Amino acid sequence: MKLNDLIASVRELYQQFALPVCRKYALTSMEFNVLLFLANNPEYDTAAQIVEKRRLTKSHVSNSVRALRERGYLACSCEGSDRRAVHLKPLAAAEPVIADGRAAQEQFMQALLAGFSDEEQSRMQENFRRMEANIAACLAGRES
Repeated sequence: MKLNDLIASVRELYQQFALPVCRKYALTSMEFNVLLFLANNPEYDTAAQIVEKRRLTKSHVSNSVRALRERGYLACSCEGSDRRAVHLKPLAAAEPVIADGRAAQEQFMQALLAGFSDEEQSRMQENFRRMEANIAACLAGRES
């Protein structure tokens, strides 16, 4: 299997697990992704960080943040000296969505890793860390 095919298949499988949660709460997949990213990565709490870390378009993230705020799922605040940096935080109203989303993510991971031993999973994680470091080095080289 080619890498592009594998990536597309992983995305499709993830969508199959996320879709019931999106339907239950009437969320777009982008809104689901933004909300779960914020819940799972509280150290990255601005739209700019979501765009950077998830490699999403600014307009999609912006529209999703606006929709999530309107539904009462996100709070926005400006802190520190940079008033342009708006910090995002999931609210209590989002807790059921986040709980269902995390359960879907866990089911996805179980399906993805079915049949792999703990040792194989550990080796896989180490290899992914090494690939991530290679990617970061290559991207940093292109930016300079």
